[in-house]
Amino acid sequence: MTVPTAVLATAAVLAATTACSSDEPAAPTPTPTYNLEPRAVRPDEQALQLPATRDDDTSFLPIGLTTGTATLVGSHAEFAAKGQYVRVRLVVTNVGRSSVLFNARRQQLVLDDGRPRTPDPQAMLIKRQPGSFDLGAGVRVEFDLYYDVPKTAKATALLVYGGPTLTDMKDLEGTKIALP
Repeated sequence: MTVPTAVLATAAVLAATTACSSDEPAAPTPTPTYNLEPRAVRPDEQALQLPATRDDDTSFLPIGLTTGTATLVGSHAEFAAKGQYVRVRLVVTNVGRSSVLFNARRQQLVLDDGRPRTPDPQAMLIKRQPGSFDLGAGVRVEFDLYYDVPKTAKATALLVYGGPTLTDMKDLEGTKIALP
């Protein structure tokens, strides 16, 4: 009994491909990314190279830090710090499926003595930064937080709160981000 030539050819091809295959998975296809223009860091600001940190459905990315500012100037006011102003440039992104009421006034700067500070209301007003806003699903917002801290204090961390979620309705737990 003879085996047809086509069957032998198919068997030879299968044997060759099985012998050459490896157990390593194929390289993942790269995810497309947005091409965003780089921006210059402000003259008095230190660029931060930190990874994004999540607190529930909100992602936090501190991108800039300014310390030692004695006076803030706005469009219609000049205001001196009691100590020094510390400014944190922050990007928040809602990575969840529902909107969240984001409270910028709740984000705390932790000092080297362990004490937290909330944003200075006058500084936030003078620099026209948001107090709270509806952060929609998939929305990203970039803004500054201003803190008035003692002249000798050093900022060590940012304690962030993403807003109420179904699992943490009162948003009692925050997430700490170490600052350089």
